[in-house]
Amino acid sequence: MGIENICVRHAKEADLAQINDIYNYYVINTPVTFDLVPVLSKERVLWFERFAESRLYQLFVAEGEGIVLGYAYSRAFWDRRAYDTTVEVTVYCAHDATGTGIGTQLYATLFEALNGQDLRMAIAGITLPNDASVKLHANFGFEPAGVMHGVGRKFDRFWDVGWYEKRLG
Repeated sequence: MGIENICVRHAKEADLAQINDIYNYYVINTPVTFDLVPVLSKERVLWFERFAESRLYQLFVAEGEGIVLGYAYSRAFWDRRAYDTTVEVTVYCAHDATGTGIGTQLYATLFEALNGQDLRMAIAGITLPNDASVKLHANFGFEPAGVMHGVGRKFDRFWDVGWYEKRLG
């Protein structure tokens, strides 16, 4: 499937099963998320409902021929009011669709949607090493903000998390 056949749009509840499949692949097979057990469908519905609460919380999917190939979203960085102008952003692509430009399309759409909002900073946490994700974020203007060493234990080892920041507005 060529990249020109991809449609990036706001996610719908009907997309949640495919979003969950993408995410749970990473839960089971990789350290990129520190969830240790797959997310249940009912948990994903509760997660999805939060995106209706705010214009700052955006959720987009990349779809090709009726299949969700990836998703990207913004959410509150922390729940204290002083952080209201900061969002955390994340992108996940189906494991067999990485390296195709889908993550780039998703982030381009996400940042376009966030443009003009009352935001100052976007934050991304990346389990290290992950050269592809670091490169994607650098291409969108993220700069390193620091590394937390050995903060996540998965697959019987400790993983570092790199934090990256991007000025908005």
